[in-house]
Amino acid sequence: MFAAYRAKVTRPGTPLSPKTITAYLSRVRQYFTWLETSDLDGDPLTDPSVRDWAARDYRAYLLTVAKRSPATVNAHLTAVDDLNRRVGVGPATAKRTTLPQLAPRALDPRAQTRFVREAERAPARDGAIAYTGFYAGLRIAELAALDVDDVHLSARKGALIVRYGKGGRYREVLVHSRLRAALETWMAQRAAADGEVALFVNARGRRLTTRGIYDILTGLADAAGIREDFTPHTLRHTLGTNMRRQGEDIVVIAETLGHSVETARRYTLPSEDERRAAIEGLPVDQ
Repeated sequence: MFAAYRAKVTRPGTPLSPKTITAYLSRVRQYFTWLETSDLDGDPLTDPSVRDWAARDYRAYLLTVAKRSPATVNAHLTAVDDLNRRVGVGPATAKRTTLPQLAPRALDPRAQTRFVREAERAPARDGAIAYTGFYAGLRIAELAALDVDDVHLSARKGALIVRYGKGGRYREVLVHSRLRAALETWMAQRAAADGEVALFVNARGRRLTTRGIYDILTGLADAAGIREDFTPHTLRHTLGTNMRRQGEDIVVIAETLGHSVETARRYTLPSEDERRAAIEGLPVDQ
């Protein structure tokens, strides 16, 4: 059963990132190991009622026996849901463990500096991709979907047109001066195949895929020494966090990132570092 799942989740064209695939395989393997020792009356991979009991018992096992954190438990349940979908029984009804409300994970200032420096040293295309993620906060699919005609630049201003973002939202993202310069440099060098309208193209002159963009961004992060929990989405969270810290209105943050106002309010929550600083800043009786 595990071999069949691995074949499905790693097949060419899967929308899952390599990091997600590795995590899912590890978590599903652990779930199968637990199933071998559990005392279930039925098969959770064929019977929806047994599926639900198995997920709830597994959640309790992870929390109380394996001593996993709530976030880790929820991640395991997400992998089990993926397994259940692929075998045809659908996701379980087990509730997720409530997590502390924190702002989305963003790069700290030092990591940001290292990432931007790597973008400066990168080839023109890769640097422009990195800056678009860092300064415009585009999702990886939005980056891949950009066409040359979606880039509007002038001597002092610029905007990127996201024609079909998450939820079908259209938005115009204003361009930072450093991003504008990087886009101009790349567009002057861009060598596309005949008829190709994509902004970011590969060595063959064809539209760069989301996987290709993922590899570029994670490669730059790795070169910058940013390895823990980095995904291209981290750049969106970093932009939202930076805007919040400089006092931007929540509506402006929402419009820039293509969020609802309610979703953008997450950036007003304290980060883990801010909570830690608040505790460390308490007075000490000398």
